[in-house]
Amino acid sequence: MSETTCTLSLHVNGQRQQLDVQPWTTLLDLLRERLDLTGTKKGCDHGQCGACTVLLDGKRINSCLTLAVMHDGARLTTIEGLAVGDELHPMQAAFVRHDAFQCGYCTPGQICSAVGLASENRAHDRDEIRELMSGNLCRCGAYPNILAAVEEALPASRQRLQEKAP
Repeated sequence: MSETTCTLSLHVNGQRQQLDVQPWTTLLDLLRERLDLTGTKKGCDHGQCGACTVLLDGKRINSCLTLAVMHDGARLTTIEGLAVGDELHPMQAAFVRHDAFQCGYCTPGQICSAVGLASENRAHDRDEIRELMSGNLCRCGAYPNILAAVEEALPASRQRLQEKAP
């Protein structure tokens, strides 16, 4: 570690990463600029749009609002880490089936948020899904299709989480 960098270790999409980062580097910038995981998008850079949503130790967060150095030893999952080989995560597959995107810019954040929502086990009907996904904006207005995809995939996403639990 030098005066201007800090060393941290992260597990990103199942792979351990040892990195030297400047203390002011956001988690979003680390993912996009250092690890070349560009699926996570920089939207507003103020935590208001949800385009940068990733899973940190299984919980959804806005990666633009947190410094990378705050998460030494954490497990991160981005949109790139949800599929298993060529098999899409149930939430990804539901987004495709329901055509739950137009331009696609918000889609990675929407999907990561929905996977996090599944692990929270709080959304049990359309109104709760709508409310708990309200931090993810879609400028194209694909909300009806997003809602249908999330509603369909929640049970399979929860099942996948149970299968991975120790």
